[in-house]
Amino acid sequence: MTPIAETQGRELTSSKYLSEIVWSADWDTKIDPCDEADIARMRASARTIEEHLTAEKPVYGLTQGFGPLVVFEAESEMEQGASLISHLGTGQGAPLSPDVSRLILWLRIQNMRKGYSAVSPRFWQILADLWNRGFTPVIPRHGTVSASGDLQPLAHAALAFAGQGRAWRRDTGGRWCTVPAQEALAALGQEPIDWPVREALSFVNGTGASLAQAIVNQQSALRLAQAVAMLTGRLATLLGANPEHYDAGHGIARGQLGQLTAAEWIRAELPEGHSRDPKRPLQEPYSLRCAPQVLGAVLDQLDHVGNVLALEVDGCQDNPITFEGRLLHGGNFHAMPVGLASDQTGLALHMAVYLAERQLGLLLSPATNGDLPPMLTPRAGRGCGLAGVHISATSFVSRIRQLVYPSSLTTLPTNGWNQDHVPMALNGANSVAEALELGWLVIGSLALGVAQLAVLTGAVPTADGIWAELAEISPPLAEDRPMAGEVRAASDLLNRYATEALANGDAG
Repeated sequence: MTPIAETQGRELTSSKYLSEIVWSADWDTKIDPCDEADIARMRASARTIEEHLTAEKPVYGLTQGFGPLVVFEAESEMEQGASLISHLGTGQGAPLSPDVSRLILWLRIQNMRKGYSAVSPRFWQILADLWNRGFTPVIPRHGTVSASGDLQPLAHAALAFAGQGRAWRRDTGGRWCTVPAQEALAALGQEPIDWPVREALSFVNGTGASLAQAIVNQQSALRLAQAVAMLTGRLATLLGANPEHYDAGHGIARGQLGQLTAAEWIRAELPEGHSRDPKRPLQEPYSLRCAPQVLGAVLDQLDHVGNVLALEVDGCQDNPITFEGRLLHGGNFHAMPVGLASDQTGLALHMAVYLAERQLGLLLSPATNGDLPPMLTPRAGRGCGLAGVHISATSFVSRIRQLVYPSSLTTLPTNGWNQDHVPMALNGANSVAEALELGWLVIGSLALGVAQLAVLTGAVPTADGIWAELAEISPPLAEDRPMAGEVRAASDLLNRYATEALANGDAG
């Protein structure tokens, strides 16, 4: 292995960082209390605000109204705080998952300690303590344009802390249910929180909702690309495809790091000494031959997305902010970076899924599967094999194409004269999340094809490992049977092994 091929995987550092962020928001983790440096920054920020108020200078949200109402004066911080979160409680639709909701809170709480937003250390600690004890609001997924941040989802989270709305609760069996937020707070011995306007503004003026879902999506898409690479390697092995397609020399000659990584993942599934079956073509169809190039491009895009999202995690998305003793009114809450990142994740995952669907099509045709029975049925004519599986996979790909249409192209002005350019970042992240659910079903569908190919080629594995487990999930098709459950189980299997491969450094 040449040095460039051995070290190129180190470029995927952003994805590792994001996986650590997701882990940091796990249900068994805790947010550390503010240290002296945190408190000093937060107090310095508060002093800057007080200096502006003392000098009778206008401050958005404190002396002035919100949004287009900024031209009107305001008087009460507490009234403004309640007004802010109340009028934004207009979200609708199915809730975001409990894990995503917990990550949203983690991102906002960590953002509030950075010292740009005049947040009280005491108030911050109340939020952190409740998060550490598992309090997790139910957050509806629809209703924000992600321009002044994800206002509606974050307002619903804030309202839950105030005892309004609902919160998640997990029973002893690990099943999730929702309960009134006031009941969940009472179970923790906590009275509903009153939101001062400074803390309310800092909490809702951020990209936390779209960012959290985008991070989860990027991580899932990366695992999906790993799964397709694993299946490609297994497919090439069973068919006797030309291993030259996956040689590192191609990637070194081209210089694309993602391609080098994808080819390395594929080669990991090829047995030592694998060579082309003379019955196979010198050059396979593109879905096999060009898998390193396609998956490599997907990885490069996902790595770029990861870099953008990692910067967003580390940055501040508030308005206004204090900076070096100055009060700055601006637009850091505009979620355009997250919105474009989500759009790119959707386009990239589609290409990986489409590649998998085309590989399944290759498997089911005697013209490309080595003259095996059509649809991989051992009972052609009496049996239909994987015909139904492929039809559903095709439907999934079509639906994915609808879902990953860039949400940034659907922007509409709103909020009077104020929000005249909006990113629709959470809309995009929600659609990509749904596309990923279907994408994993396409992966499961291809996995069933690989399992049946192993049966027909007499290569059913006997040793432990992913392919042996896959053989148990999808045994030989002695007769046709419903296969929806097998698709889901195979999808879960590939997801699990891809997760392990990435965690163990097989991603480089």
